[in-house]
Amino acid sequence: MDGANHSVVSEFVFLGLTNSWEVQLLRFVFISTFYIASMMGNSVIMLTVTSDPHLHSPMYFLLANLSFLDLGVYSATSPKMIYDLFRKHKVISFSGCIAQIFFINVIGGVEGVMLITMAFDRYVAICKPLHYLTIMSPRMCISFLVAAWMTGLIHSTVQLAFVVNLPFRGPNVLDSFYCDLPRLIKLACTDTYQLESMVTANSGFISVGSFIILIISYIVLILTVQKHSSAGSSKALSTLSAHIAVVVLAFGPFIFVYTWPSASIPLDKFLAIFDSVLTPFLNPVIYTFRNQEMKVAMRRVCRQLVSYRKIS
Repeated sequence: MDGANHSVVSEFVFLGLTNSWEVQLLRFVFISTFYIASMMGNSVIMLTVTSDPHLHSPMYFLLANLSFLDLGVYSATSPKMIYDLFRKHKVISFSGCIAQIFFINVIGGVEGVMLITMAFDRYVAICKPLHYLTIMSPRMCISFLVAAWMTGLIHSTVQLAFVVNLPFRGPNVLDSFYCDLPRLIKLACTDTYQLESMVTANSGFISVGSFIILIISYIVLILTVQKHSSAGSSKALSTLSAHIAVVVLAFGPFIFVYTWPSASIPLDKFLAIFDSVLTPFLNPVIYTFRNQEMKVAMRRVCRQLVSYRKIS
């Protein structure tokens, strides 16, 4: 095939979610509401952790970075999805599609490592409380953060390295509302069975492996906490339950898509919406409403902002 290494497809067309005007309007309200709420919620968490000295601890440092990642997930998919809801011809350029896939995979890889780091943080806090600040020092937290971003960048780069030079000569229609790597590979004009298997195995192994490690870690922590009967143990159980909820929300839809290849397109779309719209919104809700210290800090920051505005 001549020019096999050169892409002649300049753009991809999204089929979107539905062609019904009423359903489009309902989804516009639904997605826009959660988008705004998520942006505000995660921004408030980042502002609160940064501004309140009482939250300058490893756990809240990691939480603020998780909120930053949630903002990145939303920024990579939701604005384009909202913009396309009322467009008859939903398109994205080839470079835009590659960029979207790149950032989604980077953020996914970083988030996986961050959640494992948060589990390690809780392990040290519960099992080695006297050495907590020594082990989870600022230098160690920064090291974890750098390792997370390096993992995400390497994961995404490796995924795309085998894709960008595939021959895309048509068709160029994606039955989705954002660029998804498995669906993009299927559009290449060549045998992609081995590449599809590699991508599925790579993403599936990372997501399933991280999920299993996290669940086992939290089960061990819960069993450890239950051996102690105190108010501190109750607080630790509440924190751990919030972390487990975030882990399930983060990995559940992703694992299902990559480990259940026979799943229907409507189910895939529903899980994609859940993962890209609801999960970034639920993370700040879970961490805020289940954490009394965070709620108190948010009230302090709000009072400071109100006082500052009155003085100004």
